[in-house]
Amino acid sequence: MRIRVAAAVVSGAVVLSALALPVAAQAAERPDVSARLGAFASKTVRPDDSGGNTKFSDAVVNGGKDIVLGTTGKKSVTVTYTATDQSGIALTEAFLWQGTDSSTPEGITGGLGTDDDPDCTETATQGVYHCTAVFNIHPATDMKDNGVAGTWKLFLGAWDLYANPSFNNEVTSASIKKLSTLTADATPEPVKKGSTITVTGKLARANWSTGTYAGYASQPAKLQFRKKGSSTYTTLKTVRTNSTGVLKTTTKATVDGYYRYVFAGTTTTAASTATGDFVDVR
Repeated sequence: MRIRVAAAVVSGAVVLSALALPVAAQAAERPDVSARLGAFASKTVRPDDSGGNTKFSDAVVNGGKDIVLGTTGKKSVTVTYTATDQSGIALTEAFLWQGTDSSTPEGITGGLGTDDDPDCTETATQGVYHCTAVFNIHPATDMKDNGVAGTWKLFLGAWDLYANPSFNNEVTSASIKKLSTLTADATPEPVKKGSTITVTGKLARANWSTGTYAGYASQPAKLQFRKKGSSTYTTLKTVRTNSTGVLKTTTKATVDGYYRYVFAGTTTTAASTATGDFVDVR
């Protein structure tokens, strides 16, 4: 079951157990914290333990790379982290959330949870656990709001063997970006040496709301050329897309070679490189 937490990820002022539950529409599907703790919480709770002391460190989202999503399919994103608590750890929780203020639902623009509890294994060092959480992200259903592209924060929570909660709203951050596509077409082919070549293309990016790709307006892209027989591209100029994402410019034909456009990406959209288009110069 996927946990929807857009309104559930809140600051430390709220009891952590609320974060183990989905939103109200799905609350009945997931057992409460005490039931999940089972034997850990049944007889060993000490009245004087009012809060936990679990510390989180070494958190890495998606191997440190951007999370790039198209419009369909599923993207499995692995998060690894270390949880340390000399009282032992019964279980942990992981959420990805986006927004400016985690203390109110209005301050949260996106939330993602794991299908299953993270897998934590105690190391040879007592109280130190290595944990892995897997987020299965479905852009068609999880990313309907295009505003959620950009920086996301990792929330981690834990319960020790005495059922005391600990949590950290922002252990680390990661970027979730829209997949982009880019084309290049150089004409005419073949062309007389010294003549003008027109290179057109289009930059588009995933629109999660519509499930399609739409032109990305007013974005710079580099026109590059690679001589036949060479492995190195050289930048000729920078061209900006029009209102529909179209690129168009001209250059002089000198020798046989390949023309392409390169888009460096933005904070919300992944980089992309067009396939080189060969031009025969005669």
